[in-house]
Amino acid sequence: MKILFYYLKPYWKLVVLSLVLATVNQTFSLFDPMITGHIMDDCIAMINTKFAGKQSEFVMAVLKLLGLSISVAMISRIAKNFQDYVVNVITQKTGAKIYSEGLKRSLQLPYQRFEDQRSGETLGILQKVRSDSERLIQSFVGIVFTSIIAIVFVFIYSLTVSGWVGLIYLLSIPVIGLVSSYLSRKIKVIQKKIVGETTALAGSTTESLRNIELVKSLGLEGQEIERLNNNTIKILGLELKKVKYVRSLGFIQGTVVNITRSSMVFVLLLLIFKGDISVGQYLTFLFYSFAIFNPLQEFGNIILVYREAQISLANFKNLMEMPVEHHPENPSSLNALTEIEFKNVSFQHQTAKTKALHEINFHVITGETIAFVGPSGSGKTTLIKMLVGLYRTEQGNVLYNNTDAGAIDISELRRQIGFVTQDTQLFSGTIKENLLFVNPHATDEQILDVLKKASCDSLLARADKGIDSLIGEGGVKVSGGEKQRLSIARALLRNPRLLVFDEATSALDSLTEEEISDTIRKVTSTNKHITILIAHRLSTVMHADRIYVLENGHIVEQGKHEKLLEEKGLYYAMWRQQIGERKATAV
Repeated sequence: MKILFYYLKPYWKLVVLSLVLATVNQTFSLFDPMITGHIMDDCIAMINTKFAGKQSEFVMAVLKLLGLSISVAMISRIAKNFQDYVVNVITQKTGAKIYSEGLKRSLQLPYQRFEDQRSGETLGILQKVRSDSERLIQSFVGIVFTSIIAIVFVFIYSLTVSGWVGLIYLLSIPVIGLVSSYLSRKIKVIQKKIVGETTALAGSTTESLRNIELVKSLGLEGQEIERLNNNTIKILGLELKKVKYVRSLGFIQGTVVNITRSSMVFVLLLLIFKGDISVGQYLTFLFYSFAIFNPLQEFGNIILVYREAQISLANFKNLMEMPVEHHPENPSSLNALTEIEFKNVSFQHQTAKTKALHEINFHVITGETIAFVGPSGSGKTTLIKMLVGLYRTEQGNVLYNNTDAGAIDISELRRQIGFVTQDTQLFSGTIKENLLFVNPHATDEQILDVLKKASCDSLLARADKGIDSLIGEGGVKVSGGEKQRLSIARALLRNPRLLVFDEATSALDSLTEEEISDTIRKVTSTNKHITILIAHRLSTVMHADRIYVLENGHIVEQGKHEKLLEEKGLYYAMWRQQIGERKATAV
């Protein structure tokens, strides 16, 4: 719970105010039974004695007490309304702070952390901790704290009347507390399992919806429904088990409360018989029993809220304690990126038994285009992720402008990168909004310029509202090639010093591939960038200044296209396979 107190600390003044208002609310509400007791003792019981034949005096006495009752009730209601408002402000601000801090921390985690878990799991953790924390704060102020105030108030009042009544109140609290504590520990174990299973289900559901095209095209809806339902049934079983303990807790608490109340009534009646208390005081204590014991019966639900919040906050704490992406305390200034060098770079994934890259060496400067090719699993994608700082080198050095990657601010580097991936991610919105995602301050002229450079003329010709046309449903439909062109335009809008094309044409047909390859060649021919191509199809990298051939994480060949064909090694074999033996021989 320390982490919740940490996020409540900035709002401690509001917390104190809410507790003061809760104290005023509960205290004045408890004056009402006392006034009722005085009406019984000072008015009703005196009808035949003090007020015999004096109706006006009786009416005035009753009206004074009723006026006092209305006043304390009004003060209590006003305090309650302000209390609810302040508590809502606290819960909303605290919940929003927890959620935003968690989201910030998640985005600062190393890329490998996202590879190791489902994307929906982190979101599930943040949503759960926010809602559980808000419920806990509201329950504490609205029920727990006000119950404590009521117990203290009634206990002090009871001591002024009879120590026996105060003793009954005092003994009832630890009895209920011990019973609640025992059952709540069992609830905590079950709740921890429920949170874990629910988080995993959120991740599975997110994956299924994200891959809905694959699921539906293969007719796997039934299979996915069954898989998700099995998880749901498992969670249902745990929930029912939890309900059993909660109901048991509620039953035992209710039984203890009823026995305690009955014991208190017996003592009160005995005290009336002995003449130690009046009928009015008996009624006052009877009303107080409802004011105290009814909230105590809700402690089963409060404990459940507490246990849920405890588990959620523990998961949130684990998230916040994960090490973030490394940033040097005093980074070296990178300035404009003009050269990149890998020196004996090796890398191994956390769960892998062998290295993905072995002693990689290359050097590239502005104006040059280099390419990395090789079979699937040869290390091409891993190399690119190291290049943009998603992975950190374990052996060797990655140098930017002759400065080691560990000494620079990686964000400064990434702001100079234009990245075109195999799977183009477009967002709901207009063409303009999709491009502004990478450069929010770009002008319409700049957007039109990069669209022209990326050969998006045919797309703009079909867009009735130009760059303000919606993409997708309800707007202009875009083909795979047009998506890639938009991705290229988006990369260019950053005015990048480094352009990376990661399998940018592998998912396209041969005709579209050739068109996109022409676009890439046209973009890179300006010699304003360092251009790095990752490709499986060799026809897209023929124009590169140097081609590096990867196999099992090693660079086994390097050189220009013609030179590599002459060597008749792995590159030549891949070329023959893709282009055909006759064309390879002719070249």
